[in-house]
Amino acid sequence: MQLKLSTRIVDGVLIVDCAGRLVFGEESACLRDTVKKLIIDKKRLVLNLSGIVFIDSGGLGTLVALYTTAHNSDGHIKLANLTKRVIDLLHLTKLVTVFEVYDSEQQAVDAYKGTAA
Repeated sequence: MQLKLSTRIVDGVLIVDCAGRLVFGEESACLRDTVKKLIIDKKRLVLNLSGIVFIDSGGLGTLVALYTTAHNSDGHIKLANLTKRVIDLLHLTKLVTVFEVYDSEQQAVDAYKGTAA
């Protein structure tokens, strides 16, 4: 299953819904290119990872690269709706200490309240 992305705005925050596999190659490049373009205009972004069925080291590397890109452009990326597999992998790699992770999309959006756009 290839990675499918869709975007929408909730309370002024850009939501990127991700579904499929986040793996090295075309899928990671697609996410990276899409988010890099979006982060220029929308500094507040939530990656909804509820539809991610598999992630590999390339996918994790892409998430870290996007975090860095957002940070360097005064933007922010939060992760929401992680599957058990993804959250376990973030714990194993200690990346859970890098990302802001939320159980729901609404919690991630609410976390932006009081933050400058």
